[in-house]
Amino acid sequence: MSSEQELVARSGGKCELCSADNGLALYSVPASEGRGDADILLCQTCRTQLDNPAELDASHWHCLSDSMWSQVPAVQIMAWRLLKRFSSETWAQDLLDMLYLDDEMLSWAQAATLPNENEIVVHRDCNGVQLQAGDTVTIIKDLDVKGTSIVAKRGTAVRGISLTDNPEQIEGRVEGQRIVILTKFVRKSS
Repeated sequence: MSSEQELVARSGGKCELCSADNGLALYSVPASEGRGDADILLCQTCRTQLDNPAELDASHWHCLSDSMWSQVPAVQIMAWRLLKRFSSETWAQDLLDMLYLDDEMLSWAQAATLPNENEIVVHRDCNGVQLQAGDTVTIIKDLDVKGTSIVAKRGTAVRGISLTDNPEQIEGRVEGQRIVILTKFVRKSS
């Protein structure tokens, strides 16, 4: 039996976090090197939110009140990490207070916690639209590029942008030169 077949049998064909039964696939719990029991079966919704921490929806994760009691260590770890992420909310803190992990499990859980909202860097254009790496943006104002004689003209399309650690800056190529651009001077292109 394959690993995914074992997970389906173990979970009863349902997501091990929210019990949904559609779009199921294997998910490897981060920071679980050397652990044979680090894979869980998750639905598309749970996987999408875990892969995009900025899009975590607290209302979806109320399901943790059931899944945190799983006998599967990897499920308990993910429940702990998510509850820790939402610990500023009363319901999550109450559940977290009830969840007991022994020292080994707690160190595994703490090895890779989910970022808090204030730790997630979100880049937004001049209209407040979220920017992603690889997006195309349009410059909305003529910009003098410091250290060069280049002027990035209004209306210039910058393709394949890169995000920086600073939410107010992106990087892109203008006239063959890689430059840093302030997000308040760009608009995301459709």
